[in-house]
Amino acid sequence: MSSKPEPWSLVVAGGGPAGFMAAIAAAEAGQQGVLVLESTPEPLGKVLISGGGRCNVTHACWDPRELVGYYPRGSRALRGPFSRFATGDAVAWFDEHGLALVEEADGRMFPRANRSTAVIQCLRQAAQRAGVVLRTSEALQGAAPSPEGGFSLQLRSGGSLRAERLVLATGSHPSGRRLAQGLGHGLEAPVPSLFTLAFKPNPLLPLAGVVMDPVDLELETSGQRFRQSGPVLITHWGLSGPATLRLTAFAARALHQSGYRGQLRVDWSGGRSLAQLEELFSQCRQEQVRKQLSNARPWPALSRRLWQHLLDQQGVEPDRRWADLGKRQQQGLIESLRRSTFAVAGRGPFGEEFVTAGGVALGEVNLATMESRRVPGLYLVGELLDVDGVTGGFNFQHCWSSGWLAGQAIAAASSPT
Repeated sequence: MSSKPEPWSLVVAGGGPAGFMAAIAAAEAGQQGVLVLESTPEPLGKVLISGGGRCNVTHACWDPRELVGYYPRGSRALRGPFSRFATGDAVAWFDEHGLALVEEADGRMFPRANRSTAVIQCLRQAAQRAGVVLRTSEALQGAAPSPEGGFSLQLRSGGSLRAERLVLATGSHPSGRRLAQGLGHGLEAPVPSLFTLAFKPNPLLPLAGVVMDPVDLELETSGQRFRQSGPVLITHWGLSGPATLRLTAFAARALHQSGYRGQLRVDWSGGRSLAQLEELFSQCRQEQVRKQLSNARPWPALSRRLWQHLLDQQGVEPDRRWADLGKRQQQGLIESLRRSTFAVAGRGPFGEEFVTAGGVALGEVNLATMESRRVPGLYLVGELLDVDGVTGGFNFQHCWSSGWLAGQAIAAASSPT
């Protein structure tokens, strides 16, 4: 049996969303001999479990200038890539490949079938039609540029390949970072992004399950301040929900530096001014004169459980009538609504998302083609790069964009001039 390396025009290491998009885009643009290596038995594992099994494919943010604002790492650098392939392009691409996406009220876009397996089926069928070869349970172990051009690749199984071009689409897995470093790339140290905040002890424990929207959050950690607004979910260990996840995404590095310690100020009133809250309380004192405080909240959207918690916190009897609410008690309640403060003592016990901040520095990649500036013929896409978005489909969108750009560039570079 010959030990000569098996030749391929393009090898994609990683069968996730970015890797599949790169392989399909290259093959559909005319690239022959495309191989995808996936280390697990089934590809597209993150797609399968994302969005509670529904897969939040992208977000209905159509302007690239606005879209970049949802990426704590990447931001301005992504203006170029998104000007060539952004949300509208991704929606059109999936539609052309038989997968319709629908927009929900909050802007998230899901497959009309409402299940992630529809996205997987779409990508796998597109790859198969384009002639892409997929090998599962096969990982890239080592890669080195060949003197005659291309790459010599070693597989975990012991086999070897030769590739004219190589795409690293290994996500946040340490093996991909190791491969990138071995090929001469520097790395921004990976740290968790998109996680919940834990309070120890948790004074909100009795309120677990309460959702409030909107809520203003302000976090102070490592000498920096971060702000976000939106829905929050009170949990057994602290705070979660979209606003909390966005906050931790932007504060990821500062929180890591502080050991996940800090002070969190929560404005339950959704940004109402002191004068606005005083006016609401004044109206209640006039219009709800005989009603007990526990039965008549200052505004209907204020959670009943949270309001009763704040009454208890301020030592106000829940059966006290609005007419009998003292001025000092009113001031205390308003202050609690505007400025409840909690000591952040760590991350929640598990993450709602699976994103890291860190990876190959963007300055080392030509973002028009996703080709390495250090190693010709090497392309880096997806979460391996130092790019991460907030929750809501933005991380997948970067995978589609970077993968498509890489695939197009590879096919163009392989075409005879």
